[in-house]
Amino acid sequence: MLDKKATDVLILHVGKLTSVADYLVLGSAESDRQTRAIADHVDGVLSQSGPGARSIEGKSSSQWVLMDFGDVVAHIFRQDARQHYGLERLWADAKHVPLPAEEGPRVMTVSKPLPRTRTSAAKRA
Repeated sequence: MLDKKATDVLILHVGKLTSVADYLVLGSAESDRQTRAIADHVDGVLSQSGPGARSIEGKSSSQWVLMDFGDVVAHIFRQDARQHYGLERLWADAKHVPLPAEEGPRVMTVSKPLPRTRTSAAKRA
């Protein structure tokens, strides 16, 4: 997301609060076009290192794009839509995961796979 200049990027660990996903990644864009560009970039990068998104919703309107990668769900909002829906308020009890130091555009990489919970494994079965 940071490569395409997403703003207010936030990673929330929600695994203890829901069985839907272990992590939520939120990011904002200034326009519909930027929202689509961020979504395309995230999908392209993650598809190269794994199976890619299970589902992508909202790309046609691009006010809010939801990308389901299994244990990780990414939400890319136009700024006004993000304020309106307030997912940060909904997941206020979630632990915030620190972002890598922002020294310029780069892709967030994970040196080891994200932890999988028993619930996540059961979803795949």
